[in-house]
Amino acid sequence: MEILHSGLLQRAFVEVVIVGAACGALGVWVLHLRHAYAAESLAHAMLPGLVIAALVGAPLVLGALGGVLVAAALIALAARDSRVGSEIAVGVTVTSTFGLGALLALAPDVPARLGQLLFGDLLGTSTTDLAVAAGLATLVAAALAGGHRRLVATVFDPAAAPSLGVRPGRVELASLGLLAVATVAAVQGLGNLLVFALLVAPAAAAIRLGDSVRAQLLLGPALGAAAGVLGLVASTELDLAAGASVALAAVALYGVALLVRPPARPRSVTRGRSPVEALGGGA
Repeated sequence: MEILHSGLLQRAFVEVVIVGAACGALGVWVLHLRHAYAAESLAHAMLPGLVIAALVGAPLVLGALGGVLVAAALIALAARDSRVGSEIAVGVTVTSTFGLGALLALAPDVPARLGQLLFGDLLGTSTTDLAVAAGLATLVAAALAGGHRRLVATVFDPAAAPSLGVRPGRVELASLGLLAVATVAAVQGLGNLLVFALLVAPAAAAIRLGDSVRAQLLLGPALGAAAGVLGLVASTELDLAAGASVALAAVALYGVALLVRPPARPRSVTRGRSPVEALGGGA
């Protein structure tokens, strides 16, 4: 295959494996903590930062980081108003920032890179992009490993977590910070609109197939990396857009998981604070 001989494709291959594995592992906790809406929100809210980075010629990863931090700060600020509520604060902030990003992107002075901002440029991965993605993915993996006990307590027994020295609100805020880091790491290859698929679909498949958290945390990275590889191979062989192919491969893996293990009867689950409330502040 061409992917074995082309340096450009080899870099893209390493990028999707690194990012897919990191997103797959984090995605398991994202779904257990019910942060899916926050994941989509942060991915879309970074668009103004991406456009500004394109305007000034800065690396997209810096623009993505700035966009995520500003969006998170605005959400936290708006959510402190009890009359507004956390979910409304997220909705207003995300739609406002995404609209601002679209407005900036359509300005005459913006370089013709809107497609890259929205859908990524996986085949344009450079050595620097690889180093940045590897560094961010390592940070996510180390934080997940170090915080495993706290995450388990927060997800499965939030009421008893304080007696174990765990503050669920802080754990959820930290997980949202990791979510922002993973989103920044993946946006270069998958873009503003497609990164959500790699964060959620492989993890959803892992939760469907795995009977325990340990199994899910093993399956999540494997399925995330597999989605990246399958999507990149499909893109190369069928001459399709790389980022979109990876996103579709991730969703396809979830479809396979549903066929292998169809949904059982719904069970009631007791949960503590919502993830959006955690983003809005408070311990």
